[in-house]
Amino acid sequence: KVTELVLDNCRSSNGEIEGLNDSFKELEFLSMANVELTSLAKLPTLSKLRKLELSDNVISGGLEVLAERCPNLTYLNLSGNKIKDLGTVEALQNLKNLKSLDLFNCEITNLEDYRDSIFELLQQITYLDGFDQEDNEAPDSEDDDDEEGDEDDDDEDEDEAGPPGEYEEEDDEDDGGSDLGEGEEEEEVGLSYLMKEEIQ
Repeated sequence: KVTELVLDNCRSSNGEIEGLNDSFKELEFLSMANVELTSLAKLPTLSKLRKLELSDNVISGGLEVLAERCPNLTYLNLSGNKIKDLGTVEALQNLKNLKSLDLFNCEITNLEDYRDSIFELLQQITYLDGFDQEDNEAPDSEDDDDEEGDEDDDDEDEDEAGPPGEYEEEDDEDDGGSDLGEGEEEEEVGLSYLMKEEIQ
């Protein structure tokens, strides 16, 4: 009854990962990043699979297997593979439910009009490399948004930290009397210093 399986950094042999077979009928998420996968020919039939992570492998073709064995895929990550041309990607046309495709760091991204061509070829997809045709970010990448959000927050904190007075005042309120005492001493030091200067 496993629905999620992460096999990142395992080693595949002859295009298959030992133990990954048709018995994983309930699998909805499968991640096989960086497993030296050269082909998908040995991929088991996973009819419920929705998300497939295949980044950082050496897959260069044979993507038609996906439509046969994982017909309900909505998200496919092939970033960092050896995919070079549109013909290879054309095989994904049969994945009718595919909404998000990632080809980041594949040679195909160097093609002229790469994004337009893919959107034209795979009309069912909404997001390519995390962005839609209007360059809006996919909501799937919530994690990224959060991280960016945190960075923004940090910037704001830095701005607030600019005038140190703000924090010191808060401290004064917390500690009450002791700080005032220090403040008075500082004033005294200041006065005596001025007097010394006048003397000189």
